[in-house]
Amino acid sequence: MLTPSPQAGIKALLDAHLNYDDVDLGVACYCYGDSTCGQRVFYQFGMTGIPIYNVNNNCSTGSTGLHIARTMVQGGTTQCAMVVGFEKMERGSLGSHWPDREVPTSTTGLMMMETRGLTDAPGAAQMFGNAGREYMEKYGATAEDFAEIARVNHAHSAANPYSQFRDIYSLDDILAAPMIHPPLTKTQCCPTSDGGAAAIIVSQQFLDAKPHLKNQAVLIAGQCMATDTPSLFDRSAINLVGYEMSQRAGKAALAEAGVSAKDVRVCELHDCFSANELVTIDALGLCEPGKAHEMIRAGDITYGGRCVINPSGGLISKGHPLGATGVAQCAELVWQLRGWANNRLVKGVSAALQHNLGLGGAVVCTVFRRADGKVNKEVESKAVAEVSGVGYNPAVEARGFTRAQVDRVRSRKHRSEWALGETQRNVEARF
Repeated sequence: MLTPSPQAGIKALLDAHLNYDDVDLGVACYCYGDSTCGQRVFYQFGMTGIPIYNVNNNCSTGSTGLHIARTMVQGGTTQCAMVVGFEKMERGSLGSHWPDREVPTSTTGLMMMETRGLTDAPGAAQMFGNAGREYMEKYGATAEDFAEIARVNHAHSAANPYSQFRDIYSLDDILAAPMIHPPLTKTQCCPTSDGGAAAIIVSQQFLDAKPHLKNQAVLIAGQCMATDTPSLFDRSAINLVGYEMSQRAGKAALAEAGVSAKDVRVCELHDCFSANELVTIDALGLCEPGKAHEMIRAGDITYGGRCVINPSGGLISKGHPLGATGVAQCAELVWQLRGWANNRLVKGVSAALQHNLGLGGAVVCTVFRRADGKVNKEVESKAVAEVSGVGYNPAVEARGFTRAQVDRVRSRKHRSEWALGETQRNVEARF
């Protein structure tokens, strides 16, 4: 757990050209770990006595951390918050670590069993696969439509150096992969993953005091966190995976940002399974109701189409380390809006939409805008290297950092080598 999280945190501080002494709030996001893992991670940057929150909200954990940070900054109690998401996961499908008690999603599972039955497939694959089946029954989507989503996301992943899988598949390859739960084949399901991501959230006042950062600042223009309503249990397989809360969160975030769903041209969407991407395209209003499969068939979810969905490759190929996923989505969209993701750039956009969902349930939708109000333009990696803080373009190269860079961002006043332990050596060995 300790290697990816400090690594991401150091890179975020270098990117923001800040020292950890500037941070007055820490938010740690993870699902599989003991209490106070956040302190163990943040203490490696410094032991400055700041509040540190530990967040667990299923698959929406990372974006929940971003929501907490933004709320605290908006409320005026925080000027500079640091969000670090991380996860070290076991092999295989997700499971509970508390066999002596009822799982929180037991009522959801019972509804699925009563309405659609139960198979030997992983529970999450059944739930989202059943939502896909209902969309097929109601609107005419086909197995090929779900496979096309996976084909596109795997194709996008080839340009993302942080993707867990960067293999490219044909539509036939996707359809021929082992069946998990119809219509979902193996290559339409996200893998379990280890990983970390980090972000720095600051107030306008903080930014005004550091004008040299304004050229790369990105605004959280709209954001909404939502949970389920009674429609969760209305016997619809689509509603059982959070359709309504995604719909409400998306509408609220877009409205706050003053952006129409029809104008969204780049989106990081929670594609834990291809079926969820298809259903959520509909929920977010990126298509006309019941027409998500037609958008897919028209090629409108990739480059050259109406909206590039998951330029990072999405969870299906980038991976899904639960606590880090929402923060990693944020990083991708920031790189898109800055123009740094020059090998996969969606050009000419000024706003981007993020969707991060967890069963149980919670969803966070966020709209990012360039702070200068302009549209993005491609920036050459040589120019990025001069301002990135790490000396290269982190959007297109997955590299490490030097001891001098680590020393620059760790607390000057309250650092502990004991807290750092072997982390620096482990990172150097990896790179």
